[in-house]
Amino acid sequence: MEEMNDVELEQSIEMLCRSKAEELRLVGYEYVTSKDVWNCISHKYEKQGIPPLHQLVNDILSLKATSFMNFMTVSAYRGSSF
Repeated sequence: MEEMNDVELEQSIEMLCRSKAEELRLVGYEYVTSKDVWNCISHKYEKQGIPPLHQLVNDILSLKATSFMNFMTVSAYRGSSF
């Protein structure tokens, strides 16, 4: 199997985030974007850095609406400095 270059990897992560955003919209969160999903996932790694790819993919795929809404609520409360 060929290794992905950085651009392909970034596009794949974007597709995963977009897919998760669509899933969240289907359960009632109408205005969710792929960037919201990425911010929710990446926030978890601010202090330790981005994890191995398999962990990142698992985190995106396993993101639940409740976890997402908790993150968005805290983000809105803390403002843009979050």
